[in-house]
Amino acid sequence: MATIELIATATFGLEAVVAREVQALGYTELKVENAKVTFKADERAIGRTNLWLRSADRVLIKMGEFPATSFEELFENTKALPWSDWLPEDANFPVEGKSIRSKLFSVPDCQAIVKKAVVESMKRRYPCQWFSETGPRFTIEVALLKDVATLTIDTSGAGLHKRGYRKLSGAAPLKETLAAALINLSYWKPERVLVDPFCGSGTIPIEAALIGLKRAPGLKRNFAAETWPLIPAKYWREAREEAKDLALPDAKLSIRGTDIDREVLRLARYHAREAGVEGCIHWQQMPVSDLRARQKYGCIICNPPYGQRMEELRSVERLYREMGQVFKPLDTWSFYVFTAHPQFEECFGRRADRRRKLYNGRIECQYYQYYGPRPPSS
Repeated sequence: MATIELIATATFGLEAVVAREVQALGYTELKVENAKVTFKADERAIGRTNLWLRSADRVLIKMGEFPATSFEELFENTKALPWSDWLPEDANFPVEGKSIRSKLFSVPDCQAIVKKAVVESMKRRYPCQWFSETGPRFTIEVALLKDVATLTIDTSGAGLHKRGYRKLSGAAPLKETLAAALINLSYWKPERVLVDPFCGSGTIPIEAALIGLKRAPGLKRNFAAETWPLIPAKYWREAREEAKDLALPDAKLSIRGTDIDREVLRLARYHAREAGVEGCIHWQQMPVSDLRARQKYGCIICNPPYGQRMEELRSVERLYREMGQVFKPLDTWSFYVFTAHPQFEECFGRRADRRRKLYNGRIECQYYQYYGPRPPSS
């Protein structure tokens, strides 16, 4: 089977997390760059990575990369790529684009040129002058960065954060891919207690349950490449069978999600049922001030309110001070707090052991990590 190059795209700051996930699937020949992890694999990897990657945004086929400082250069190099190796005669192939710090800054013009070049390339294989585009979708992207063009085909379709369980949404929900990354950046293990005292519609507890059960996050959805004729249907069947075989449905987990809002907890329970993890999570309506725990060596992972509006700042800062007091008695626990508020540590009353800059959409945030003692080995 031929070796291909794939790209797992990532939110800025999560590249190392995605790289570890790619390596855990057995693909070790990789390169980590800003917002992406490029790796070599075979066609079976398309199904496996789409099913298993928890923190990546998409999985793309890398068709080519070359300098492009003129439209002629972009056209000729795109035309030289083997598009008909992937695209059937009836392929629907829209072209998307982006340009950052490049001479070719007009994205619509770049998209039109790439579209024309792909058509000319396909004419060499297929005896026609016009393509109906009535078949499977192959979304092509031309990404220009510092005068280098990268041409890809999207295998995922909808972004990988769309697991298939969140059909209802509360206000400003955390993306599933980011929630999974926050968990993987913590020291939480499935044998430890996990509490999210601001659980909202349930994303962090649900993603933790999926991790604890070793459930492939993409198992309940479909992907664009499943409709492609070049990739045998048996590859997708095998990838799904592998995922089901590796799952641990009887794993014992202790995960709690609490929130002051009754309505968002209703959404959380619904999402947990849709995800098939309702028996793994205990939901409770209560303010953070009532948080207590008898267990030792647990983890709190949370995404509290940020106070983006001026009128909210004072109440949010009071909340952070309250968190500092409530968390203090949990002296064997580890705390992980994701927020955009720049004075969180001052309000909380303690410097983090580690801070990590991440983004929630376009909002720059910090992931504050407070490490408790290691649990005694069993």
